[in-house]
Amino acid sequence: MGNKQIEGEDYGETFSLVAKMGTVRLFLDTALKNGWMVHQMDVHNAFLHGDLEEEVYMRLPPGYQLDDKNKVCKLKKSLYGLNQAPRCWFSKLASALLSYGFDQALGDYSLFTYEKGNTRIHILIYVNDLIIGGSCPKATEEFKEYLSSCFKMKDLGALKYFLGIEVARNEWGIYLCQRKYALDIIAETGLLGSKPVEFLLEDHHTLAVSKSPLLSDPKSFRRLLGRLIYLGVTRPDLAYSVHVLAQFMKEPRQDHWDAAIRVVKYLKFDPGQGILLRSNTGFQLTGWCDADWSRCKQSRRSVTGYFVQLGDSPVSWKAKKQKTVSRSSAESEYGRFSSRVNMVEAHVGYFGSYAHSTNVCTL
Repeated sequence: MGNKQIEGEDYGETFSLVAKMGTVRLFLDTALKNGWMVHQMDVHNAFLHGDLEEEVYMRLPPGYQLDDKNKVCKLKKSLYGLNQAPRCWFSKLASALLSYGFDQALGDYSLFTYEKGNTRIHILIYVNDLIIGGSCPKATEEFKEYLSSCFKMKDLGALKYFLGIEVARNEWGIYLCQRKYALDIIAETGLLGSKPVEFLLEDHHTLAVSKSPLLSDPKSFRRLLGRLIYLGVTRPDLAYSVHVLAQFMKEPRQDHWDAAIRVVKYLKFDPGQGILLRSNTGFQLTGWCDADWSRCKQSRRSVTGYFVQLGDSPVSWKAKKQKTVSRSSAESEYGRFSSRVNMVEAHVGYFGSYAHSTNVCTL
């Protein structure tokens, strides 16, 4: 149905709200440090709840008969397949949350916060998957009942598995990993019986200037890199290697494929590795960064890497090639990271008025 729609006539904006993975980690870490329980809920047939603003017509489905065969059906509600269905669903859900008293965060529109007296509730949205944490169990249960009265919901209980991320909680903190997802990647590439390797890429690799033959079927390389990118949600150690390999998705070569296979063999060394969000640390925000001057042999651009912690919990990391060519190592490091830490600090503020300080450390 969506492929027959015309933009500007029967649909306008299209988007599907997804939470940023940095927000997910911050959400869980702040809930953990405050001793909140985190619940998960799922919405049945989410896209069917949205109200259409545009005029959309469709032919009657098989089984319905009318005297006039030229008549069509005017839709009042969204259906799966419509381009605007995700937008209509989020508009409906946001209206329900705002009417309850929630405020929408500007740093990430998928985060909503509710504060009344000593009661605080946070809700994070990923299309039709919701995770909820609150300071008062009774108020949280009342809010879950309110959601169930507005939409057909399924209460999945305490958060244990979210978007392919395994969540294990004890008195020390929350451990996040993607063990099953990593094993699926290893099995798909046929490397379950291979020998694992202990490190990723070679330090002085020449992948950017490789002259090896082009891959006859680049789709396999692109699919593998896409899965590795998502695996990086709980694996900071993959950030640089995946960043390097992702540059060659357009025209991957044999050397690039061999390097990607090496990354998969590295996963086999410890597929259950992840991150630990610690419960016994405060809300001090600390950032670490480094820049490798003229790292790219092809463009001579530098690569910046950063790592941000809330207390002792890792919440944000990335390796990224700089947009401009730096003329010195000092220029490559100056001003590349402080803006990112300030953004994360402002983002933490949406979870409540927590007292914390900021440290920026450059290696």
